[in-house]
Amino acid sequence: MGRAFENRKASMFARSDRMAKAFSRVSKDITIAVKASGPSPENNQALRRAIANGRAANMPRDRIEYAIKKALGADTADYHEVIYEGYGLHGAALMVVTATDNQTRTVANVRMHFNKGGGNLGASGSVSFMFSRRGVFTLKPDGLDLEELELELIDHGLEDLEQTTDENDEAIIVARCAFNDFGSLQAHLEERGLAIISAESAFVPETEVELSDDQANEVLALIDRLEQDDDVQNVYHNIS
Repeated sequence: MGRAFENRKASMFARSDRMAKAFSRVSKDITIAVKASGPSPENNQALRRAIANGRAANMPRDRIEYAIKKALGADTADYHEVIYEGYGLHGAALMVVTATDNQTRTVANVRMHFNKGGGNLGASGSVSFMFSRRGVFTLKPDGLDLEELELELIDHGLEDLEQTTDENDEAIIVARCAFNDFGSLQAHLEERGLAIISAESAFVPETEVELSDDQANEVLALIDRLEQDDDVQNVYHNIS
């Protein structure tokens, strides 16, 4: 009984930590978006994207609204997106997207994570040529015909569309576009009233490396270290 209770408690703390991290990421994205283009979602596609991701993470509406108001304050931290590149073990390439108000602290921490995870932090351009930055939308498939949706979205920048499952084995539709077409595709999806689970700009690998399970787990341990860092928003890799 005691061990079962401790396991449940540990699981609850883990979920709480993941939720806190997700809310922190969204709040930083909101801050960056508001400071760049104002507090109106109608005129700020980056803010609409951040709000959509907040809802997908079950972030309460009042907390989203508070983050927008807080971003307007003069004493709010001035976050900037900074991208770091490097290699993990076994030739795996990593793109690390951060939101930071102190680049000296952030680069020191990212370098430490790479070193402790057996990787190497590289210079700008060292691995980015292996990736393309694209818009990625995750949609609920309810009532949607994949072929009809694909034909409809091509006129708004869609490059590829697929139905797959998420980490909970729930059916989802993933739509991808060139980064420059992000706003056009996002606007059309919203106009159609489709259920957007998440919307993000992602680094998609052009080529992938195949690793054994043990090798992949070693790289994933480094990715996990990076993702736990408060300044890190996302980590992208090219593991097959």
